Amino acid sequence: MPALKAFIVEDSPVILENLVATLEELAQVEVVGSVPDEAGAVRWMSRDPNANADLFIVDVFLRSGTGLGVLQAAQRLGVRARRVVLTNYATDEMRRRCASLGAERVFDKSHELDDLITYCAELAEHDSPRPAAA
Repeated sequence: MPALKAFIVEDSPVILENLVATLEELAQVEVVGSVPDEAGAVRWMSRDPNANADLFIVDVFLRSGTGLGVLQAAQRLGVRARRVVLTNYATDEMRRRCASLGAERVFDKSHELDDLITYCAELAEHDSPRPAAA
């Protein structure tokens, strides 16, 4: 079964490395790219907004720009990929702001990483393209 294709917007190399390894090992996710900032994410999405990834995983605070800006750009560009936020700042207000910008879920890096893995595994199982039946 093909893997769910994910693009990650995360500025911490340690978190990115661990997240990629965990997603690819436990959730049948293929990480197709990553950037540490808003501008890089917007450039990547702009190339072909609906052919590059099935899922965007976005941090709120980035090297430059913000994850909120990434979510706004995804809306503006008509990106159909699912969008989730992984942040250390998962307050109720931030969750509302992210949802208003098209994020399906917001996961707290400190307490909800297992929930993110489960979410991705379920998406991979139910939403990834299936090979044609013989």
